[in-house]
Amino acid sequence: MNIAVIGSGYVGLVAGACFAELGHEVVLVDNDPLKYAALARGECPIHEEHLPELLARHRGKRLAFSDCLPAAVRASRAVFIAVGTPPTHNGEADLTYVESVARAIAGAVDDYKIIVAKSTVPVYTSDWVRRVMILNGAPGDRFDVASNPEFLREGTAVTDFLYPDRIVIGANTPACSNILQEIYQPLLDGSYYQRQDAIPNPRCTAMPPPVIVTSTKSAEVIKYASNAFLAMKISFINAVATICESVGANVDDVRDGIGTDTRIGKRFLYPGIGYGGSCFPKDLSAYRAVAHECGYDFRLLEEVMHINDNQRQRFLQKVRKALWTLKGKRVGVLGLAFKGGTDDVRESPALAIIESLVAEGCEIQAYDPAANERAREILGTRNIRYVDSAYAAAENADALLVLTEWEEFKSVDFARVRELLRYPIMIDGRNLFDPETMREHGFMYLSVGRPDVSFKEVKTRKATAAD
Repeated sequence: MNIAVIGSGYVGLVAGACFAELGHEVVLVDNDPLKYAALARGECPIHEEHLPELLARHRGKRLAFSDCLPAAVRASRAVFIAVGTPPTHNGEADLTYVESVARAIAGAVDDYKIIVAKSTVPVYTSDWVRRVMILNGAPGDRFDVASNPEFLREGTAVTDFLYPDRIVIGANTPACSNILQEIYQPLLDGSYYQRQDAIPNPRCTAMPPPVIVTSTKSAEVIKYASNAFLAMKISFINAVATICESVGANVDDVRDGIGTDTRIGKRFLYPGIGYGGSCFPKDLSAYRAVAHECGYDFRLLEEVMHINDNQRQRFLQKVRKALWTLKGKRVGVLGLAFKGGTDDVRESPALAIIESLVAEGCEIQAYDPAANERAREILGTRNIRYVDSAYAAAENADALLVLTEWEEFKSVDFARVRELLRYPIMIDGRNLFDPETMREHGFMYLSVGRPDVSFKEVKTRKATAAD
């Protein structure tokens, strides 16, 4: 099928590449000349596993790039809207880009098409898209508007698309629903998984996935409710971790005890410095705004966001506990992205913590396997040095902070890190390491929701002129 995807951000780029992988003819449209030129040159603008492989496999074959929206729409049977919906000052989703695209699509509707909202949007958006298109000249009998929310995690977005937990199709007519099911047919009938060149299944989950066919309004609510519930699980385990610290319990054991209950599950029950990224913070604010418009005071969402924000402050208290005073201290940082496996630093708790440390007079040596440059664009270079390895981050630092759960960090040489540090202090905001292992290597080790590993007497290096 001929498909147009409008917008080449995380969602649009991954969706376009994966639709091509399923055998469709895809044109990816973006009006940013720099991004369009980079894609046309063969560059992959984001750090995402398997995405460079798919772009190289299908570019110039099943996947084309364009900056002409009308031509792409006229050539396509299905048009997916995947533009940004950033938050406004009051937390609502800003649908300016969605409306602008809807107006542009309207003028290019020459035969029956389905217009599919792939962006995360509040309920009633599909109704508004249809209304805007009709007001701008699109014949009402020549198009349908659908909602097909994505459930992609950055870092595993390609495999999440190709091996989904479920496919949600929100459509108000059988014709529209049938076309969307036809698009996903290689997943629904399992034929994609029989291919020799298929992207491997990372979770060995049973396929094909279930398909949920519902109304556009229900599909729109499903997306927001899913993200809100997952964010709630993260905030819940962080609140539990706070209690564990107070009473001397171990949150790892508590998490196992909770997560083995099949009604709850272990996924997203990982304590740390809180959630971030482009979805959870924005979507919770937008969902709260939707509830407010409906006359419902969704106070649970308020508390989820409050716990998340407070978690960063609790981590800073741990840093003060370990270093006493912060002014003039040199702090090594492992991780800048909001999570491992991506270079996305939007709403990253790591960046918020670094900003607070710099404000209190710290010097920062930071390393991230993928996000150094993106972080530099936001944080700048005042009292922050971006280095090229975990060991460079540790060198002559008064303490080493773990702020992102990259797999690379799990394999560091502890003896080397201890030798490089000015003091053997590690403060782990992601519970990446085992406390007993850190004790054996002579570290003072603070983590989240677990008993601290302290030291009565440590052997420190003598300060040098270089220090």
